[in-house]
Amino acid sequence: MADFQVITRERHGHQHWLSQSGHRFASSDALCPLVAQELPQAMLSLPIGFIVEGEQFMPVAVQGLTPGQNLWVAADGRWLASYIPAPYRGYPFRMAPTDQGEQVLCIDEASGLLSESAGEPFFNEDGTPHQSVVEILNFFTQIEANRQLTRNICAVLQQHGLIQPWPITVQGEHSEQQVEGLFRIDEAALNALTAESLAEVRNAGGLTVAYCQLLSMQHLSTLGTLAQAHAEAEKARLAQESMAQKGELHLGFMNDSGTFSFGQ
Repeated sequence: MADFQVITRERHGHQHWLSQSGHRFASSDALCPLVAQELPQAMLSLPIGFIVEGEQFMPVAVQGLTPGQNLWVAADGRWLASYIPAPYRGYPFRMAPTDQGEQVLCIDEASGLLSESAGEPFFNEDGTPHQSVVEILNFFTQIEANRQLTRNICAVLQQHGLIQPWPITVQGEHSEQQVEGLFRIDEAALNALTAESLAEVRNAGGLTVAYCQLLSMQHLSTLGTLAQAHAEAEKARLAQESMAQKGELHLGFMNDSGTFSFGQ
């Protein structure tokens, strides 16, 4: 379980941090928040939807068809899509609000990426933040600024009735199941906007967000392919464990790592 703590000189003054390798930390994230700035790249490989956040909608990368599973993370921790969402690129750091509403930089102390000597220091000898930490803070500051812009864009899309429920049906082991809580752009409503309304949406940046979401839906079928590949990899892993327990050896498993590759 993650344990994010505010970075302070008192707590981290003599510590270092290591870069993350692999994405196992995200393996249980069925959704990941996105900001508008990311969407033109994210739409090239990830299905994008909207979720309700408070009283507003916000875009998310759709990463799984069932809670607790991120299909874009392979068994060995590799990320399988061409685009990695910003929160994962910044791990083990993230921004979090204080009781006063300010945003502060935190690190996941349960990540295994803190060190007493190896890696990048949090602070210089004079107590000022190390350049690497400053760069990470700037990265997240830009994301947070774009998050407010994204909220404003989604508010305009919502105001014009352009966001509707996204009905997704998943074939389970015994029956079909509905994925709840996801929304998409209503393409018919978008095409029916008056010239005045269309201009309002365009001026707010809403057309880019709308078209990115619509175009990204083609990748939803990829999740089904990935789900099947994950299931087959897990089946192979269990078979290998079973043979090992019986004292048998199947040389076929020496040809790969028990994971799979997936290309766009």
